[in-house]
Amino acid sequence: MRAMVKKAKGLSGRVKVPGDKSISHRALLLGAIAEGRTRIRNFLPAADCLATLVCVRALGIEVERLSETELIVQGQGLHGLMEPKHILDCTGSGTTMRLLAGILAGQPFYSVLTGNEQLRRRPMDRIVEPLRRMGATVLGRDDGRLPPLTILGGNLHGIEYRLPVASAQVKSAILLAGLYADGPTVIHEPGPARDHTERMLAVMAKGQILNFKLQTSNFRVQGSKLSSLDIVVPGDISSAAYFIAAACLVPGSEVVIEGVGVNPTRTGFLDALREMGADIVVENQQEVSGEPAAEVVVRARGGHGVPPLRGIEVSGDLVPRMIDEFPILAVVASQARGTTVVGDAAELRIKETDRIANTAAELRKLGACIEERPDGFVVEGPTRLVGTQVNSHGDHRLAMSLAIAGLVAEGETTIEGAECIADSFPGFEKILRVLSSK
Repeated sequence: MRAMVKKAKGLSGRVKVPGDKSISHRALLLGAIAEGRTRIRNFLPAADCLATLVCVRALGIEVERLSETELIVQGQGLHGLMEPKHILDCTGSGTTMRLLAGILAGQPFYSVLTGNEQLRRRPMDRIVEPLRRMGATVLGRDDGRLPPLTILGGNLHGIEYRLPVASAQVKSAILLAGLYADGPTVIHEPGPARDHTERMLAVMAKGQILNFKLQTSNFRVQGSKLSSLDIVVPGDISSAAYFIAAACLVPGSEVVIEGVGVNPTRTGFLDALREMGADIVVENQQEVSGEPAAEVVVRARGGHGVPPLRGIEVSGDLVPRMIDEFPILAVVASQARGTTVVGDAAELRIKETDRIANTAAELRKLGACIEERPDGFVVEGPTRLVGTQVNSHGDHRLAMSLAIAGLVAEGETTIEGAECIADSFPGFEKILRVLSSK
């Protein structure tokens, strides 16, 4: 599918973005192993989250869909899952595969996890190695490095594990397996990564300190029953990032995004934009189901021409706090004065696609001055972008980033493979049209 974007004259309006993808996955998975009825509102009905829904049902869990965005999960407790009759298809969702592998490692039955061609190329050894250490049998191609993964779980023991890199998915897989282990499981992480699993576990364990402890960089979990919740999923900050960037780049813009999650492990993009000189204000913050949410107000600075943003350096602990936002950061950097340098982000090479190589290649087609590096990229700006035909490479985040680039490019930008946007953000084009028409 092709999507066509023209240069915008200004963006204006109040919008809501769909529910957070990371939290939607976790609400389904933890709801399935909790005891009793978990209600999920503002669930994200995107392809990746629907893959988790299909897998949960295949494990014997009843999930009632009251609407596209409201679900009732009839949790069966930690030991209530059933052996699946068929292979569990995670489609293109790495979150589904990695987190579900942690739960399945604790089950006394046989299961197989697979996905589409793109997912079967993504490395899984970071979860396979600790799950094997805990006592699970996990097999896969290339000695477990690549899917499909075959898991025969049960009889786990707790371990103390130091993550080689900050990764929410790896951390979550080990924490979930730790719920089934004999003895405590302790995880040390080298830097900040998303903490949605820890927050939800802490609430579902009802503050049982001996069973779950959340510290600055060390996490301890020990098996205990989980209680059901009434969960309201906040808006996805990673989805909001595209409209935040657009409002920064298109002169005369003012956009308010309502009810968006502002978990500090996810707001690195806001911090980076503020350092670049963007006018961003977070208002009316409150806690929703254990997660902070707020309104984000963004105003363009400057008059006609290039907004007065400046280049910055992004590395270290900031990287995992904005790991999904680097393609859109590259778009913003192409319109900022000076040099933007991104380092310590080699993880981008093993996302849905090689996000460093593909982001650089596609933005160069539009006229951006961007140079690939092994662990990031360098962008010189500002540059005049000119609309042309670009390709998503099947990566939803790159597709949406290219759409925002099209708002500041001269002429018309055509994005090939735009259907992948539905992986995380159904309705993206509609919201973009609404903001552009005011």
